Amino acid sequence: MMRIDSYEQLNGLTAASDWITIDQKMIDQFASVTGDEQWIHVDPARARAESPFGATIAHGFLTLSLLSRLAFNAIDLQLGQSAIINYGLNKVRFPAPAKVDARIRGLFTLKERSGDQLVWSVTVETEGGAKPVCVAEWVWLIQSAR
Repeated sequence: MMRIDSYEQLNGLTAASDWITIDQKMIDQFASVTGDEQWIHVDPARARAESPFGATIAHGFLTLSLLSRLAFNAIDLQLGQSAIINYGLNKVRFPAPAKVDARIRGLFTLKERSGDQLVWSVTVETEGGAKPVCVAEWVWLIQSAR
């Protein structure tokens, strides 16, 4: 984890999270919560037999939802803020699937800073994967302590 104590340290920053595993239990729980229970995510036997991936795959939105976990594993902002607010995403793509039991990590590069707004270029990759499973621009607002 990279500790950031000043805005100057953000210049040119790229930080990587630890690897985490997306297992079938995580995929099933996400499917249950979101109601997205397509067989390609939740039916391992059918996915092995019929899917072009040969296994179940994580939902793209599951991968996206893990950005917070990955970011706060990679970056420890200590700027005197009272909160870091998820302001949204400028764009998101899922170039490749994350197969069940894939290990993923996030790479976070500061793209732009405007006042208390930070725009991160995020790449989520699988261990040994040729293409990322998620690429996004993610906007944070740094809420100053009062």
